[in-house]
Amino acid sequence: MLRFDRRLIHHFDWVMLLMLLLVSAMSLANLFSSTWVGGPGPSTVFMKQFYFFLVGYVLIFMLISMDYKHLEKLGYASYVLICFLLLYTNLFVHTIAGTQRWINLGFFHLQPSEPAKLVLVLVLASVYSRSDVGGRGYGLLDLLKPGILTAIPFVLILVQPDLGTALMLGILFVSMTLFVKLRWSTMGILGGTGLILAVLGWKFALKDYQRRRIETFLNPEKDPMNHGYQITQSKIAVGSGQGFGNGFMEGTQGHLHFLPERHTDFAFSVWCEEWGFVGALFFLSCYFFMLLWGINIALTARDKFGVLLAFGLVMLIFWQAVINLFMIMGFLPVVGIPLPLFSYGGSSLWTTLLAIGILMNIRMRRFQTQ
Repeated sequence: MLRFDRRLIHHFDWVMLLMLLLVSAMSLANLFSSTWVGGPGPSTVFMKQFYFFLVGYVLIFMLISMDYKHLEKLGYASYVLICFLLLYTNLFVHTIAGTQRWINLGFFHLQPSEPAKLVLVLVLASVYSRSDVGGRGYGLLDLLKPGILTAIPFVLILVQPDLGTALMLGILFVSMTLFVKLRWSTMGILGGTGLILAVLGWKFALKDYQRRRIETFLNPEKDPMNHGYQITQSKIAVGSGQGFGNGFMEGTQGHLHFLPERHTDFAFSVWCEEWGFVGALFFLSCYFFMLLWGINIALTARDKFGVLLAFGLVMLIFWQAVINLFMIMGFLPVVGIPLPLFSYGGSSLWTTLLAIGILMNIRMRRFQTQ
């Protein structure tokens, strides 16, 4: 007879839930402001994201009811499913703004490349937790299987084309592989190969608009075709907030429509303009404390799979956040990476909430031995 383990309630992760609620509240407040059009109520975009949050929280509480070890068994099935969805997207989905990324489900547009990041973390955690290389570190042959598992969705996403998300898969692979320890010789070979591929990619693989984004990043103010408009307006919005901001719903860059993509890629620019340096610092403190708490979860997990899974999930959120924040401040080119939990988008939001739900699951079960 199965018995409910009362320690699950005693060890419920209230810290993660509190940080998540704080970030969610700031996200919705910012979206309300950035999409408000002067009507008596919130915009349609705001209401859709609000419902996405509600469903996401339900998914979290459903997820923490099962032992995360079951996810290890579901990893490869999820991987096959997500690769099939990516292939279907590339072959049968209509092109929107020059890309094939979304599957129309009627009530919702699914972007399979978003959950693909979560599934890759799950599969890599499973592979690395089952392999045993002792203290010598991973060699090239040891990386063959995880490398292939990363390369398949990487290529499927790259041809959509979605360079930013494809690179995120590569970053996740590198982060988790370095975490499990590589031989120095392997690091040197992979580093040299990466540089060669970067040069070849610049010359032969990147499309014209992708090269233009990088060139615009290097010098946005002197761009004669005005391709640096997004970065320039974002920097103006961030700077105009100064110490304490212009006030809620008082940002001129966002409400006068100077700032493009103000509810997606450049959502944090709106926050900085309205709440200033103090508000930005408060948000970032809450956000990165949540990620530091995730690292603590990884360090206290009960098994190797839990350690690797928690670390990979934190890296999934961390690198997207860092890339987005650097992008809006002009330190990186615009690559279309959203700020997890903050930028509008159902697929991205649910992927992030599921990742946090798994982290809470690992934390709750750190004292279980079976």
